[in-house]
Amino acid sequence: MTRGSLSGAGIGLRIPHVQQILAADETDIPWFEVLADNWIVEGGLNKQMLEAIAERYPLVLHSVGLSLGGLPPIDTNYLAKIKTLKESTGALWYSEHASFSGNAERKVPDLLPLPYTEEAVRHLSQRIILVQEFLGERILLENVATYVSCQFNELTEGEFLAAVAKEADCYLLLDINNAYVTARNLNQDMKTFMETIPVERVKQIHLAGFHDKGEYLLDAHNHPVDKDVWHEFKGFIAKHGPIPSMIEWDNDLPPLERLLAERNIAAAILQGAEEGGRCAASRIDSDWSGDGDKEGRVCV
Repeated sequence: MTRGSLSGAGIGLRIPHVQQILAADETDIPWFEVLADNWIVEGGLNKQMLEAIAERYPLVLHSVGLSLGGLPPIDTNYLAKIKTLKESTGALWYSEHASFSGNAERKVPDLLPLPYTEEAVRHLSQRIILVQEFLGERILLENVATYVSCQFNELTEGEFLAAVAKEADCYLLLDINNAYVTARNLNQDMKTFMETIPVERVKQIHLAGFHDKGEYLLDAHNHPVDKDVWHEFKGFIAKHGPIPSMIEWDNDLPPLERLLAERNIAAAILQGAEEGGRCAASRIDSDWSGDGDKEGRVCV
């Protein structure tokens, strides 16, 4: 099982940055992730801009609108739009979430977690297989941030994702920030989760910043990546080798230069692992707070 032709650290493509990216002769960004939902809706964003980016950079697609774990039938009209967008941009793969977003009567703008049961494994796997048959390729399944646990759980989240990936024969998108938020919110062991994930199926990694609300962490994508999330990422990469990784920053969007500073940390960690574990220059140390003011070194 291969990880595709992407390598290094990318970022999520956001509209306020597009003109600056296109105006540059070249950038250090090796690839972008595109949130497909912004481009496939009626009256959506200017696809000419996306096509211009696609001519210069590799892309991958990500979405939040499929409700992959829900009960209503898979929305094939939605999937057809995803497939068309993927073909027009040459995107290398498509990812969705291990979640649902309501039922046939009521939709919610959120990614709701599934119960971690054998029945849910079969349900989600069957739906992933249908999606993969429609698209003609494997998709990536992402773990979501959670705030409550189901009393009927029979498996841990890591066991659940591993079982689904095996039964559906799909890839995984490991969101390390989501895993950290869940572990903190539910007082769970992050190490156990990370060790349970079948790394041979992890094709991409997400890194993002949460909002500390005091009583819980909110997966808000509006802050720099937390230093503890960086250290989880560094340890995972040191153990398993470089995997295409990217920074998600959706709210309170910073200037492109600030976003690239985050990307450069991930790139340094990946590069260090690729070069055999020697120390790689980075802007992070054990006391770094995420404000980008300190120089440090990371051995990976």
